[in-house]
Parts: sequence; C-alpha cells; structure tokens
Amino acid sequence: MAVDGRAGGPQPPNEVPLLTNGELALVFHEIGDLLEIKGELVFKTVAYHRAADAIAHSPVEIARAYRAGTQPRIPGVGKAISDKIAELATTGRLAFLDRLHAEVPGSLVEVLAIPGLGPKTVKLLWEGLGITTLDGLRTALDSGALRDAKGITEKGEQAIRFGLDALEQRSVRMTLGDAERIVGSIIELLGDTPGVVALTPAGSFRRRRETIGDLDILAETSDPGALIERFTALPPVEHVVGAGPQKKASIRLLRGPQVDLMTFPPGDAGTYLVHFTGSKDHNVRLRGIARDRGWSLSEKGFLRLGDDGEPAAGAAAELRTFATEAEVYAFLGLAEVPPELREDRGEVEAARDGRLPHLIVEADLRGDCHAHSSWSDGVHSIEQMAETARARGYAYLVLTDHSHGLAIARGLTPERVLAQREIVRDLNRRFASEEDAGTAPVATPAEGFRLLHGCELEIRADGALDFDDEILTAFDVVVAALHQGRRQPRAQLTERVLGAIRSPHVDVIAHPAGRMLGERARDDLDLAWDEIFAAAAANGTLLEIDGSDHRLDLAPERARRAVEAGCLLTIDSDAHRTEELAGIRWGVAQARRAWVEPAVVANTWPRDALLAWVATKPGRLR
Repeated sequence: MAVDGRAGGPQPPNEVPLLTNGELALVFHEIGDLLEIKGELVFKTVAYHRAADAIAHSPVEIARAYRAGTQPRIPGVGKAISDKIAELATTGRLAFLDRLHAEVPGSLVEVLAIPGLGPKTVKLLWEGLGITTLDGLRTALDSGALRDAKGITEKGEQAIRFGLDALEQRSVRMTLGDAERIVGSIIELLGDTPGVVALTPAGSFRRRRETIGDLDILAETSDPGALIERFTALPPVEHVVGAGPQKKASIRLLRGPQVDLMTFPPGDAGTYLVHFTGSKDHNVRLRGIARDRGWSLSEKGFLRLGDDGEPAAGAAAELRTFATEAEVYAFLGLAEVPPELREDRGEVEAARDGRLPHLIVEADLRGDCHAHSSWSDGVHSIEQMAETARARGYAYLVLTDHSHGLAIARGLTPERVLAQREIVRDLNRRFASEEDAGTAPVATPAEGFRLLHGCELEIRADGALDFDDEILTAFDVVVAALHQGRRQPRAQLTERVLGAIRSPHVDVIAHPAGRMLGERARDDLDLAWDEIFAAAAANGTLLEIDGSDHRLDLAPERARRAVEAGCLLTIDSDAHRTEELAGIRWGVAQARRAWVEPAVVANTWPRDALLAWVATKPGRLR
C-alpha cells in the first residue's frame, strides 16, 4: 500500500495498485485513532471509524467504483470522507494522513488499543515521556519511570500495567450489539450465494451471552464449496485462518473477531443447530441422554450404537437426522430448550419434567421505565424520544434524566425539573388530542401513549437522595442509581442502596450492580445481594435489568436469585438516543437467560397498573 506517507508523489491511476475495501477501512480506522490522540472532537473521530466499518462491510468494491466514476452510496460517509476515498482510490495516497503522520507517531495507535487507556493518557505518555510504542511503555513501567510523570498517579500506573497485560493476553470480546452488526453484515453479504437455503448465527451469540468472542455461522446449503470460496474472499477479511473445500472455514476480520462458518446439507439443520448453539456442558448432558437410549449424538445426527457401545456397522448401521431442533429434543424425550437456557443450569431436567418457564418476549413489554433526553446526558430531545417510543407501540415511556448530583451528566436542578414537567404535560395533551382525533401513530395501543415524568435519582456518597421529598412526590416514577463512591466498604455501599429501596419515593433501582461491559469494563459493586433482594421484595421496589449492551445489569444469575427471593423486575433500555430504545431487546435476552417470565416484570403491566403500584409504595414499606 502506498498510504504511509513515505513514497514519492502521486502515481498515474493505472500504475496504482487497487486498494481492497479492507485496506481502505484500515486507513480510515487509523485516521480516527490518530485524531483521538490529537484530541479532536468525538463526533469527528467516530465518523471516521463508522466510515471504516461501512467500507469494510460493503458488498461493492469501493476503490474500483470510485475509479470508474460510479461512487456508491456508503452509509455515514459525507462529502469530506468521500473526497478522501476518491484520493486514495486514484492515487494510493492521502495527503491528510501524511499530515497526521507528521504530527502524531503512527505507533501510538497500538498504545491506544490498551484496554482502559484513553487518548488523553496516550498523549500524556507521548508528550511527557516520549513513549510511542508498546515496548517503550513496558520499559517505562518496569523501570518505574511512570511514577514521576506528571498526571500519572500510582493508581493510574497500576491500571496501565493491568491494561497492557490484558492486551498481550486478550482475545476480542464484543458487546451483543457489536456482534449483531458484524454477523448481520456477513450474512447479508453471503445471503444470495447460489445453493444457500439458510444462514443462522450460532454459538454464544445465539445464547445471548453478555460478551462474545468468536462468531459462529451455520449454513444450510447445497453448494458448500461456492459458499466457502465467497466467505473467505469477503471484503472485511484480514486473513483466512483455515478453509476446507466442502465443510467449514474460519476467517479473521479487520480489527475484529474470528468468524467460523460450518456448512451442512439441506434438511439436516436440527442437530447442527443444537450442537453449535449449546454450551459444552449442555451438549455433554444431551450426549449422555442419547447414549443411554442407544445412540451417539453429534452435529451430523444420531448414530445407532451396537451392544458394544460403538456405532453399529453393516445392516444395523443407522443415522437419524432432523430438520428442526424441536425434533432433536423430542427424540431425546425432552421439550425444546430455548437457546438462551442451554447452559446446563437445570434446563435439561426442566425440559424432561415439563417445567421449562414461559419466557418473556419483547412483545410482552408495554413500556420502558428508563430513558434519557438531551436535557441531561442524552442526545435527542424529549419529543424525539417520546415519538420514537410511541412508534414502537408502547403505552408509556418514563423520562429519567439524571438529578443534579451527577454533574458530569448535566443532571437536572429542581428548577429545570419544573420546566421539564411543563414540556411533558404539553406533549401528553397533544398525544391525547391526536388519539381522540384518530391521528395517532398506527402502533399506538388501545390505552394510548403517555410520557411519564421521572428521573434517575442519584444515591449520594453519604446515602442521601439527591432531591427532597416535595420534588420526588411530584414525579410519576422515580428510578434511583448509585454512580459515586463506588469503592466504599460493602456495608456502606449496601446501606446506601437499602436506604433507596426503603424510601417511599423510589420505585426502581437502576442497573443495581453498576457494572460495565466491553471496552469500558468496570467491576460490579460489592453489595450484600441477599439483603438487597430481601429488602426489594419486602418493600415492592422494582429491580432493573438494564438492556444497554454495555451494562446488562442485573446479571442472569442475580436476576434469577432476585425472582426466587420474591422480587419484581423492570426491563429497560437506558436509552440516551432514539435508536437505543430498540436496545431493550438485549435486556429481554438477559431476562430470558435468567428464566424470567412476564408476570414478574412490571413494565409488562398496563400503564394504569404500573402507576397504581407506584402510588401504593408508602403502604408497603417495611
């Protein structure tokens, strides 16, 4: 590639190697990284990374199209980036990247990849200590040079060391949203391959594990060779890990995970889906049941066993295959186990005894109890958030902008709460008028839609709540959360949360463990969970499953324990922009992993029932 700023002037187009989509994507990812280190505005750096992702996953050969003068429409690419693509496509170089290389060492991009290390710290290491490489950073850590650097605390040094160790050992872990975008893009690119009947995500993504490593795709096809050939030549492929001509292949994506493709003949999907979806322990249990019944179970189907325990031979040989997973489980004497439960946590016994739960689905939800607007740390206006929720068919959305104690989120003062309440009241008048006139969105339910006024109330470090009783009484729904003072002793942290649970004004505890997943990973709060669950159950305070794929909090194990302790839940999006309202589906998936049924989720109730429950909170206090 001639995009590193070191070659001579521009070359004639016919002498410039044609850059692949993957090579173009790497350039724009590098630009985004370098701009981050320079301290450019976030929206600029994000724009370059989004453009890189769109280029990498485009089915069009971008550089060839630009050279031919038929510029394709690329999602998220405006004129400025389009001009840069044109320059790269025709000259193999980019003057803008040359200038960035002159200002910022390119090797800092590798340093920026350290988990938990932000661009400001990378810039500080470079400008203050001359550290531009991973090796240089390791040397500085081992020599103690970081301890004397201005702006690097002892705690910061430990975090850098931890992050560098993690980088050297890590595999790529994705949030569910990232995994969905990648696997969806690949399936779209492969979908029209001749012979393909169906392409289905499998593995931990299909079970909706909280973070995802490698991705698995199952392909029902009559022409596996053609599909594998196309799969290994996809634009976002960095390199081919392995490929057989007729069965399976593995690729590594640019700045992304490994993706494994497994093919099988049409009509044989059942055992392949079961085998490549279930956890190792779940599959071991199924194989044991099959063996007890005289069969050997693998992805290829059921092989009859002889008296010696080995696959039967000759006339006695038999292979049973099935088109569906339900048939596979039925052959084992089991009800079909939903993918989210296939972890060997009691689901096999429940399937045998007819005790599998009636799991919640997204359509059961009538509203969302946790969403933000541009009045605090959200992106879109109150009206935009409400209209999007209304278009989703909800009966309500609870507007929960932060209270003023969380200054970093531009939390609301009491005066701004009153001003916001007027906007909510005006919007609800309009919604009611449109419903009476028959002009409301088609998705509007029979009970209509209303925006409920709430807040995400900060539980302060001293345990006090951020607003006084007079303000709290006027909210429709109050969601409380702990963001500050996270390192306090367990007893103190627990008492702060218990205080909120026992408050007559607090209706929901948001993201109770305070966890973060993915690149922003943060440990769970050290709480006495049995005390939390007992108090929430006794006082009727709802515990949230936060559907943001960066949180997914409560964890499945805790949510299941909470329900067993008698707690009621909400499943919410914690949306900060309109498109994040759809992220509530990840909360539903998390609830399904916790064996949650609709009856224990408060936002499956009609709006009047939810508000009645909230109104009777003072009478439930223990």
